[in-house]
Amino acid sequence: MESFYTLQGEGYHTGTAAFFIRIGGCDVGCWWCDTRESWNPDLHPATKVEDILSLALQHPARAIVITGGEPLMYNMTMLTTILHEKGFQTFLETSGSEPLSGEWDWICLSPKTKAPPLDGIYDRADELKVIIFEEKDFQWAEEMAQNVQPSCRLFLQPEWSKREIMMPRIIDFILANPRWRISLQSHKYMHIP
Repeated sequence: MESFYTLQGEGYHTGTAAFFIRIGGCDVGCWWCDTRESWNPDLHPATKVEDILSLALQHPARAIVITGGEPLMYNMTMLTTILHEKGFQTFLETSGSEPLSGEWDWICLSPKTKAPPLDGIYDRADELKVIIFEEKDFQWAEEMAQNVQPSCRLFLQPEWSKREIMMPRIIDFILANPRWRISLQSHKYMHIP
């Protein structure tokens, strides 16, 4: 769908320079999604891997974040293999609703209740990032945390339109459950892509 060079705005790697590749197509379709334009894969023609690589090589950072939509709707093996061969680290942002493919240095699993993750992704997740829109999302977060490895980093992130309401609740939850950390969409506060 698009690519751009910016700072990672969310989760464990917040503040890290990275080249982002946004894949068109999503089978989850969260109503609060901030990239709805990515949902319909027919609106985003396929791009040659060589063209993506050429764009990525124009920037000094060697971190690639592949996001969506839902990237795992497609087989990511060829793209990630080539990126690794050229010295890039690959970071995946996924809901886990599709089978895992590709070679990943970091997997951020952001599960959605509408289309829960497939079993194979939990053991591979380096980071669990649960979006908190309403009170029941805390229970969903705890259920998801039971499925990942003990080494997986746990993050709660307020849904942007509810951040003022949910932020105090997230803070209280983390104070009572310190294995969790907060993730903010810092790129939105800084007005960068």
